[in-house]
Amino acid sequence: MDLTEKQLDSQVMYNGGFLEVLKDTVLLPDGSTSTREYITHPGAVAVLALLDNGNLVMERQYRYPLHREFIELPAGKIDGGEDILVTAQRELLEETGYVAREWIHLTTAWPCIGYADERMEYFLARGLTHQGSKLDDGEFLEVFELSLGEAIEWIRLGKISDSKTIVGLFWLDKVLNGGWDAPK
Repeated sequence: MDLTEKQLDSQVMYNGGFLEVLKDTVLLPDGSTSTREYITHPGAVAVLALLDNGNLVMERQYRYPLHREFIELPAGKIDGGEDILVTAQRELLEETGYVAREWIHLTTAWPCIGYADERMEYFLARGLTHQGSKLDDGEFLEVFELSLGEAIEWIRLGKISDSKTIVGLFWLDKVLNGGWDAPK
């Protein structure tokens, strides 16, 4: 059975520069039509920055849409045309002050498939050296170390509830402790 929906028309409902909201008319598999509203997003990276002592570099940051702080992996938006590894390297340095000697792309995930085209590229960074952070204007966060075991426990307790961070931590746990080979 072909489940493909064919775009018949597309209308920009909002363009804020960073995000764009579209409303498309689509032809459904049964021949009827419907509308689909969704957000376009340039994509992002998340970095599992593993220190030589085995701890992860984590962040605590306030997220305005939910009016609260979250514990997260270092992460950031892919700039137009930017290579995803360059984005990961830039975000790790800007937010945490670290550079890494070894980079492994772990996976790609789509966090909001029902209403956005955002993709999240996950990287493992090892061989870290601290060089000093260079936060973007208007960016405020606290950087700290956390063991993978404690991070997994914080997920269970609800102290870590950000989906990109949960996916990344579970992926890393499988690579380091569960027998998954890291991609080459």
